[in-house]
Amino acid sequence: MTAPLYLSDLALASCLGLDRAAHLAALLADAPPGRFTPWPGGRTLVGALPAPLPPLPAALAGFDCRNNRLLWQLAGQILPALTGAAARFGPDRVAVVIGTSTGGIAEGEAALAAYLAEGRWPAGYHYRQQELGSGAEMLARGLGLAGPALAVATACSSGGKAFAAARRLIRLGLADAALVGGADTLCAMTIAGFSALEAVSATACRPFSRDRDGITIGEGGALFLLGPDPAPVALLGIGESSDAYHVSAPDPSGRGAALAMRRALDDAGLDPAAIGYLNLHGTATRLNDAMEGRAVATLFDPPPPCGSTKGLTGHTLGAAGAIEAGLAWLTLHPDWNPGRLLPLHRWDGAADPDIPPLDLVGPGRTLAAGAAVMSSSFAFGGSNCALILGEGR
Repeated sequence: MTAPLYLSDLALASCLGLDRAAHLAALLADAPPGRFTPWPGGRTLVGALPAPLPPLPAALAGFDCRNNRLLWQLAGQILPALTGAAARFGPDRVAVVIGTSTGGIAEGEAALAAYLAEGRWPAGYHYRQQELGSGAEMLARGLGLAGPALAVATACSSGGKAFAAARRLIRLGLADAALVGGADTLCAMTIAGFSALEAVSATACRPFSRDRDGITIGEGGALFLLGPDPAPVALLGIGESSDAYHVSAPDPSGRGAALAMRRALDDAGLDPAAIGYLNLHGTATRLNDAMEGRAVATLFDPPPPCGSTKGLTGHTLGAAGAIEAGLAWLTLHPDWNPGRLLPLHRWDGAADPDIPPLDLVGPGRTLAAGAAVMSSSFAFGGSNCALILGEGR
């Protein structure tokens, strides 16, 4: 039997705020959905971070970009835990695994615009700033960690699949603990790409609503310390699948999504009835929500209490799996949520009759004693991931 792994600390940032308290308050309060603002020159809203991010330390200036500034800010939130892990296991035994899909693309966009206007690249710009792996390397160097450092880039499942990669490193004996999570920041390429797919909404997204019309893109990130030391929240199971149905559209049957969830349950040794809350991927696109509803109906009878938190944070793309695992962590943690309140599902209340009925969470619902939480992430190309978190010790 493999040794259990625990999520002993959490850093969190999104349009809701730059700390855990701001997220918990929004998660449980019966408040209007989203803190979204217009994207310049566009016809959509975005969930931008509510405060500026300071530059990286001088020693890390070669890595400077918005994504890496966010990762550095997040690492600072859990620095004592990271320092303690390095001291306990040794710096070479702590891995860094980061899920992302944008890297430093915004800096590349600005540099290209300057080049086209002036005929030369801006001083200090280097393409390494937008490499997907630069965030993991930056954190390892800045924190003095010498274990494996890598990035996972599987579009919108990146932040979830980072946990699978980190756990594999630990189980293979290549690390004893891992700094794991994800981060993605806003850039014009992402907005333009999803706009070209006609997948963005002009208003705050409404997951699973009858009149939903697309996603609201956000930015943010989450970092955890994953390791063997007992903590109140445990990583119980992970399930992955790849249905490769289409480059951008999900398999309408939901088979691949259901398989990932089934594998997570099997990995955790749990029956579907053990899931007390399901954090849905819930992007508010016509195709994703319909597919996901069918996948849930395939696996759960009746469906557990569930909801999408993207009505609060927006769809943070490669960071979504990590941020939503962070929201699951807050839901389970006895110090942060002693009343065991479940996250509210923000929508307009008008159910889509073409989606199998879901038990979408309203005010005052609580997590049953001993119940686990599942969080799902589904990506372009049919890259699927489900995480199960539960009570630790």
